[in-house]
Amino acid sequence: MAVEHRTRTAGEKEPRTREDGSRSGTRDGGPAGGGQWFGVLRSPLGCCAAGLLLAVLLLAAFGPLLWSGRAAAVDTGRLLQGPSGHHWMGTDNLGRDVFFRVLVATRLSVALALLATVLGVATGLVLGVAPALLGRRAGRAVTAVVNIAVAFPGLLLALFFAVVFGVGTQGAVLAIGFATAPGFARLTQTLVASVSERDFVCAARVAGVGRLRVLTRHVLPNIAEPLIVNATIGAGSALLAFSGLSFLGLGVQAPSYDWGRLLGEGLTGIYTHPAAALAPGAAVVIAGLAFNLTGEAVAKAVGIPTAHGIRLPPPVGKAAAGKAPVEPEAAAGPGTEPVLSVEGLRVSFPGPHGPVTPVRGLGLSVGRGESVGVVGESGSGKSLTALAVSGLVEHPGTVDADRLEFLGTSLRDGEKKTAATRQLLGTSLAMVFQDPMTSFNPTMRIGRQLSEVAEQHLGMNRRGAWARAVERLREVRIPAAERRAAQYPHEFSGGMRQRAMIALGLMGRPALIIADEPTTALDVTVQRQVLRLLERVRTADGVALLLISHDINVVAQTCERVLVMYAGRVVEELPSDRLLTAARHPYTRALIATVPHMESDLDRPLPVIPGRPVTPGQVPSGCAFAPRCPAARDRCHTDDPRLRVSEPGHRIACWYPHTGATVRPDEQLSDPTTEAGGRP
Repeated sequence: MAVEHRTRTAGEKEPRTREDGSRSGTRDGGPAGGGQWFGVLRSPLGCCAAGLLLAVLLLAAFGPLLWSGRAAAVDTGRLLQGPSGHHWMGTDNLGRDVFFRVLVATRLSVALALLATVLGVATGLVLGVAPALLGRRAGRAVTAVVNIAVAFPGLLLALFFAVVFGVGTQGAVLAIGFATAPGFARLTQTLVASVSERDFVCAARVAGVGRLRVLTRHVLPNIAEPLIVNATIGAGSALLAFSGLSFLGLGVQAPSYDWGRLLGEGLTGIYTHPAAALAPGAAVVIAGLAFNLTGEAVAKAVGIPTAHGIRLPPPVGKAAAGKAPVEPEAAAGPGTEPVLSVEGLRVSFPGPHGPVTPVRGLGLSVGRGESVGVVGESGSGKSLTALAVSGLVEHPGTVDADRLEFLGTSLRDGEKKTAATRQLLGTSLAMVFQDPMTSFNPTMRIGRQLSEVAEQHLGMNRRGAWARAVERLREVRIPAAERRAAQYPHEFSGGMRQRAMIALGLMGRPALIIADEPTTALDVTVQRQVLRLLERVRTADGVALLLISHDINVVAQTCERVLVMYAGRVVEELPSDRLLTAARHPYTRALIATVPHMESDLDRPLPVIPGRPVTPGQVPSGCAFAPRCPAARDRCHTDDPRLRVSEPGHRIACWYPHTGATVRPDEQLSDPTTEAGGRP
């Protein structure tokens, strides 16, 4: 009964936009506007489907007004006659005109199908959002009920409910509505789950926004398009199902009639009088096609892929190895008060063979006004560390730490976050995400999203919060800030969205900015602008900066201190001005050697680090970098080195660190200990 559903998460694609705000392409992403919805009329299929649907709706509205008398007129002299000039589709057993009865039946057939669709959509929507509103236990129970119901064929469910609710129009509406609800509920659950993982939804939860407001304000507007499209397609299926019930005698009862009842009456004489059965059958097919083709055309116009295109998240890896040693907290900058203090940070996720721990006992500290960089390969735990510190790790992930304090307030998972703690995070900790397109709500204007921070945490009124949002956009050098504040995220270029994300963090009074890959996918010019902006904010307001990047040159030029991460732990910490000359860990030196420079030999292949990064669920015993390290010895494969101080301001976790100076471009391919004449 239920047709194949389609879904898309809003904001998948983005158009090209110039820095001055002028558009250079068509509208591909963001919330669908009137132009996008009416774009369905530009294709032949969409134009024909919309015209056909409009004709069906007009016929339903005016058919009974125009032809009720002719449809009800009894002519005993023309019983069961075939098509003629007086009766185009013949007459029934009372001499009534079949053609006009089909036209008049359009209203009841379409109205009952739409009523059943509304019931099914409303019920499915309630069941679909229930897991997001209820607790985990109740949500699992609702999901299990939906999964069981979806396993049954829709027609079987409709017949079951028809028997339960009784024969007649009311029972048929309830039967069709409840039979279509499970499929719509499954679609809603999938869409809600996909949007709930977005950064802007997680940030709203951390800010203390209630579940119902998160759902109605941030989630439902972003899944409205696929829900409306599938409801349109579902109306065609409901029309067919309702006609089927009436054909079986379980739906509309005499003296009322719809297409299904007319089809049942005409079937008895189909061999002698086929037109009486073909006319209502053709009406069902045409109206069903009108609804389905319109839904398909709209789905194509707004870019909603088919349901089998939905990609579920990959399964979690294998169980992690034993618990790693806990790193001591990194010392804050000299003479500075620590803004963030972390000791023994661990982030775990459930796996098929036990918990997987991508971050293993990490420690760090950031002083007031200090800039600290975190570098490492993809999968080393950089971004996950930032999410854990910000309280954005969602269930089923768990965050544990011996110490996790921000401005003297504990943020450990075991301690309940009060309203004061949420306000502290909302006003004093700013997060600049890697992809602001997924961090901004694509259905809300930029200025509105910024002003919500001031309303929620600073207690400002709507007008004052909007003025503050415009001021912050102006501070981050966005041209025509007042006009741009009224635009949607998809109307901003990549660099402008990144600056707007920084402005979002400045809406409060941040003491710490965590920038997670803020320059990824940006060209060199925009990258330089974003980095200069972060530096200007840091120096002007004394804000601490934790910059996460895979680009070691960016961190070396921007930060005062560098933390190098590998396999969920810090393996080396040193001042940034000594990074290129005094790095001692083989992994750090290999990272530096892979960065091309002006003196790189163009005739030789680019240097790479041999081997593959460690999988969080398969961390080897001993040093995690040992399988890739040319200097590894037997001890490296059995004993895990702790992070220890080698000299003031320099910590390293390695049994055989380098004692040489500047890194050579091909150093990662050789034994680093030979540079100093052997093992230290």
